[in-house]
Amino acid sequence: MKICFVLNDIATERCGTSVLLMTAAFNRGHEVYVMGVGDFNFHHNEPITILTTQAPKNTKTKSPQKYLEALQGSRVRRKKITAKNLDVLFIRNNPTEEESGREWAEQAGVAFGRMMQQQGVLVLNDAFALSHAFIDKLYFEELPGEIKPDSLITRSKDEILDFWDKHDKKMVLKPLEGSGGKDVFLIDENEKNVNQIIETISSQGYVIAQEFLPAVKDGDVRILLMNGRVMVKDGKQAIIRRLSGEGEFRSNFALGATADSSDLTPEMQRIVDLTAPKLIRDGLFFVGLDIVKDKLIEINVLSPGGMEHFKDIGLPDFTHIVIESIERKVEYKEMYGNQLSNRVLATMD
Repeated sequence: MKICFVLNDIATERCGTSVLLMTAAFNRGHEVYVMGVGDFNFHHNEPITILTTQAPKNTKTKSPQKYLEALQGSRVRRKKITAKNLDVLFIRNNPTEEESGREWAEQAGVAFGRMMQQQGVLVLNDAFALSHAFIDKLYFEELPGEIKPDSLITRSKDEILDFWDKHDKKMVLKPLEGSGGKDVFLIDENEKNVNQIIETISSQGYVIAQEFLPAVKDGDVRILLMNGRVMVKDGKQAIIRRLSGEGEFRSNFALGATADSSDLTPEMQRIVDLTAPKLIRDGLFFVGLDIVKDKLIEINVLSPGGMEHFKDIGLPDFTHIVIESIERKVEYKEMYGNQLSNRVLATMD
């Protein structure tokens, strides 16, 4: 299988879920290519080409960190290939991690992914589904109300202040576009700079105000779904609890959160049951759900992560079952030809 992983930038990639998945594919004997979102080439009436990077020949390592070092080293192989000669394009770049000056990169992976999908490459997640869900907090709002906290999306300060009053002067404010805990504020009745905070966030675009969930003090739970189901290996599920750091309500690893184990509660299963049919229909193969008690607070469709922390809490390596699932999709594509759309293939088990 020829599989290419799309990253923000190879030089700045850290050893997270994407690298773990690449290493697993490499160790299963597949031809693994890696590229940044700036490595697409398009010429009218010709197939798209991509500038790829591969680990040096004879690289032998089961360590994701060593594999990343090989990719970022001086002996890498660089090659321009015709995109349609790939079997799979796995879009793993995270637009919200792009820094100022790289705004051009935010939607490039999905946009070129759509074009490659039309040229017959199996694209995961489905690129048209990613386009629809690109603002994941808006996509989140399409899900059933019973599994979500009350929320408001607006740029109106008055609307936000009314929402604040409705929820006893306690809410969470964050930009509609963004993640990783950046510019996320807990606003309570003691906040003196509420107007300034609203104006600062709304100057960047739309704002989402969300009711505060007291259970967040116990952290949140990240559940990784594949083909609309919770991933399971050796009787264990791909679930990780993220515990906030001291004095911090945001449960992001980048902000000092620590990993802990969690069982799948009936409330979490209910959220999965109500979310999965939409994910399957839309062609979203690999998705992360962030849950606080009985409420879904965020859905991650662009670059869900957290697998690098699994070993810290005694969970098995799930990467091989992800690659095995992709292998089956490639086989189905070869067997059925054009009878199955990319969207259908993306979530076939």
